[in-house]
Amino acid sequence: MHQGGKKKPLEERSKNLHVSKAFLRQRQEMQARIQSEEGVLLRMNRSIQVEGAFGVLKEDMGFRRFLLRGKVKVQTEFLLLCMGYNLNKLHNKIQSGRCGTYLHIPQAS
Repeated sequence: MHQGGKKKPLEERSKNLHVSKAFLRQRQEMQARIQSEEGVLLRMNRSIQVEGAFGVLKEDMGFRRFLLRGKVKVQTEFLLLCMGYNLNKLHNKIQSGRCGTYLHIPQAS
C-alpha cells in the first residue's frame, strides 16, 4: 500500500512480464510443424472433413445440443451420434454402389 492506505495511480504502477524459454522453444517447434508441407496438407484435409461432419450432424440430423449432462453421458451420446453418422454414410455408399472404392488410394505406412 502507498501512503495513507491509498493505491498508487495507474501511471506509477509497473509490472514485469516474463516469457518462458521452454514456451518459446515449443512454440517455434510447433510453428515449424504447422508450416511444413505435411502440416499444411493435414490442416487443409482436417478443415474439409470436420466442417462437413458437423454440418451433417447439425443440419441433416437436427443435432443442436446434448440432452444429457455429465462427461460419461455426453461421451455416450456423442458416440451414438457418430455411429448414426457412419451408418448413414455406409447406407448411402451401399445404395449408390460405391462399396470397395476409395476417394484416395490408401498407402501403407
